[in-house]
Amino acid sequence: MEEDKLPEARQQARELPHNPGCYLMRDKSLTVIYVGKAKDLHRRVNSYFLPNKDPKTKALVARIYKIDHIITGNEYEAFLLENNLIKKYTPHYNIMLKDGKSYPVIRITHEPFPKVFSTRRIIKDGSRYFGPYPAAGRLETYLNLIESMFSLRRCSVPMKVRKEPCLYYHLGKCPGPCCGKVSQEEYQKTISKIIDLLEGGNDALSKKLEAQMLDASRAQNYELALLRRDQLKALSAVDTQQDVMGFADSVSQDYAAVEFRGTLCTVSIMQFRDSKLIGKALYRAQSLEDETEALLGFLTQYYQDGDTLPQEVYVSVQIDSEMLSRFFQDSFQRPLKVIVPTDGKHYRILRMARENARSDVEKRLRAQDNSAGVEDLKNMLDLDAEPNLIEGFDIAQLSGKYTVSSLISFKNGSPNPSGYRRFNIKSLQGAIDDYGAIREAVRRRYTRVVEENLEKPDLILIDGGLGQVDSARGVLDDIGLADIPVIGLAKQFETVVFDDGRPEMVLDRSREGSRILIAIRDECHRFATSANQAMRSKEASFRLLQSVDGVGPAISARLMEAYSTVDSILEDKAEDIAAKAKVSLAMAERILKKLGIT
Repeated sequence: MEEDKLPEARQQARELPHNPGCYLMRDKSLTVIYVGKAKDLHRRVNSYFLPNKDPKTKALVARIYKIDHIITGNEYEAFLLENNLIKKYTPHYNIMLKDGKSYPVIRITHEPFPKVFSTRRIIKDGSRYFGPYPAAGRLETYLNLIESMFSLRRCSVPMKVRKEPCLYYHLGKCPGPCCGKVSQEEYQKTISKIIDLLEGGNDALSKKLEAQMLDASRAQNYELALLRRDQLKALSAVDTQQDVMGFADSVSQDYAAVEFRGTLCTVSIMQFRDSKLIGKALYRAQSLEDETEALLGFLTQYYQDGDTLPQEVYVSVQIDSEMLSRFFQDSFQRPLKVIVPTDGKHYRILRMARENARSDVEKRLRAQDNSAGVEDLKNMLDLDAEPNLIEGFDIAQLSGKYTVSSLISFKNGSPNPSGYRRFNIKSLQGAIDDYGAIREAVRRRYTRVVEENLEKPDLILIDGGLGQVDSARGVLDDIGLADIPVIGLAKQFETVVFDDGRPEMVLDRSREGSRILIAIRDECHRFATSANQAMRSKEASFRLLQSVDGVGPAISARLMEAYSTVDSILEDKAEDIAAKAKVSLAMAERILKKLGIT
C-alpha cells in the first residue's frame, strides 16, 4: 500500500516520534477507546499494526480511527500521565475496576468514648481503622462478636450529652456514657480489649470466655453458658479462617493474580495482615490489554488512595515493579515491594489466588449466551447441523520432550471443563512430529468414544493446518467416524482449513462464529501449554529430590506418587512424609533440611 493511501490511524502511527509519552486511540466518534504509555511512541504504536497479532489486538486496531499523542520527559512521566488520562476518559478497552468502592474497614472513632462500626470512608481525624475486609462475612463476624461481648455506645457521632440513658442502656447493650453511667477510664478498657481482638490477640480472650462458660454451666446459668459457647465458636471461626497458611511474617502482604479468557478479565486479590488472611475478592473487567498491562493498571487504581497499601504485593505476571514501587513511594511516601514468586509459600498463596481468578473468568465465559454464534458457525462452515458440541486439539512439546496433546470441549459455544482431557504422547520416542502426535491423541480419544458409546462431537477443531487436519481425518475414517467434520485453524492468518478439499477461508473476525472458533483454539493452546509446563515441572521436581543424599529414582518416585508436587511435600511434617512415602524418618528430615524447611 502506498504511503499516502494508508488509513489515517496507520499513517498517524508512522509519523509518531521516537520519544516517551502517551497515546490516545479514538474511534470514529472521536471517543477515546484506549490509552497507553510507551518508552518509544513510534515503535510501540506501530507494533499494533504488525501482521499476526493476537485477536484482542486485532479487535482494537479495527476500531481505531485517530491517534493522538503527548510527549513526556521519560517513561515514568508517561506512566503518571497514563494513569491520569485513564481516570479522565475511562476508555472502554483499558481495564477499569467494576467495583469502584474501597473495601469496608472497622473504625474506632477518636473520641473520649469511641464508637465502633464499619465504614468505607477513611477520615484522617485520629480514628483507628482495622481491615480492610474484602470478604463481608469476616467483617460481620467481627462486628457481631464485638456486639455480643462488649457494651458500647450506639448513638450518633459525636456523642450528645443526655439526662436519661436510651433503650440500649436498659437492655444492657450500652454502658450509658452520654449520661455519666461509665467513666472514660472504664470505657477505654473495653476499647483496649476490642483492639486486642481486632489485632489478633485472641488467646487470652478465648481462655476468659471458656472459663466464664464453665462457671456459668456449674452455676446452672445455661443461657449465659450457651452465649459464651457461641462466642467461643465465633472467635474460633475467625482464627481458623485467618490462619490458613500459618506463616509468621509480621508484614502486610497482598496477592494479585490476573486471568483472561478472550476479552474477559478477572483479578483475584488475597490480603494478609500480620500473617492472617483478612479476606479475598474478585474484580471483573473486559479489556483488550495483555495480562501485564491489565495488572499494572489494576494495581494503580486499586491502591489509588494509599490507605490500603501493603508492604509487599505478590503478582502472577511480570510487571514493571520498579516503576510501580516508585509511583507509590512518590505518591504516599510509603515503600512497596512488588514480587513474582517462583516457589515457596508465597507462590502457593498466589496459586490459590490465580485458581480463584481462573474459575471466575471461566464461569463468566460459560454464562455468555453463544447461541447466535453456534448458528453462525453452521452457516460459516456449511455444516449439516449446528455444532453444539465441539472438541479441539493442540500439541505442545519442547524439543521433542514432554509432548502432550490437549483435548478441550465447548458446549453451546461455551467451555465445558468436564470434557477436558490431556494425553501424554507415547509413540514418538523423542521425535518432533505434530502429525504423529495428533494421530495418537485422536485415535485414543475416539476409539474410546466408539467402544463406550460416548457422545460424539458435531465438529472437531485442530490447532494447525492441512497436515494436522489430514492426520485427524485419516484416523477418524479408520475407526468408523467419517461423519464428524474436521477443520484446522492456522494462527498465522486466522485461516480455516477444511477436510474435504474446500479452499481455505480467512476468518471474518466480526462474526460471532469466528469468535467461538478463536476462543476454542486459544483454550486448546492454553491447556496444552499448561500440561507441558506441568510435565517439565514434575521432571524438575524429580531432579530436585534426587539432589538429597540417599534419594534415588525409586524414593523420588514414591515421594511424587504420594504428594504430586514438591510444594505438597514441604507442607507436611517429617513423620507424615516418612509414613506416606514409606521412607525412614531420618530420610524425611534430611529432605526437609536440604530443601530449606527445617
